[in-house]
Order: sequence, then C-alpha cells, then structure tokens
Amino acid sequence: MSISVRAIETTDAIGTPRQLRLDTPLPVTGPGRVRGVVLFPKEEYEEPSETEWLHAAATNPAFDFLKDPEKDVYTLTDGRPYDDKG
Repeated sequence: MSISVRAIETTDAIGTPRQLRLDTPLPVTGPGRVRGVVLFPKEEYEEPSETEWLHAAATNPAFDFLKDPEKDVYTLTDGRPYDDKG
C-alpha cells in the first residue's frame, strides 16, 4: 500500500503553550489531518539527559518484546566479568 503525499514548506513560530503559529495560511482547505516535521536551530536543542533516555527506552512499546519471559535467556552467572585495566 502506498500513500501519496505532497510537501509544503512554510515558516512558523512557537507560541505558548508549545503551539505552532504559521506565518502564512496553508494553500489547502480543511478540516483534515496532516503530518508535520519541525526543524529548528541546533543551538536551541538540549540533548536528553541519561535519565530521560532511560525513561524513554523503558516506556517505549517498541521494546515490549523484551518483557517476554521466553526472551529472558541470560542469567547473572552467564559470561565472565569484564575488568578494564587499561
């Protein structure tokens, strides 16, 4: 199944509370659903903290298969300890 899409580039501003306001009206009529991509300068972006990354990974349904007991094949006695003396 393929879906045909059309891209329109426009600029907008981020208002409060975290809403986009388009600088110009879109050349399409609504109501309807759209898919958007938001690009912004890199210096305005903060990298997520390690805690935020861990929370995102722990709550992401993409990793739910790891909760399956059949996938839990390793134990604490598997392998050898790793000591980096270097």
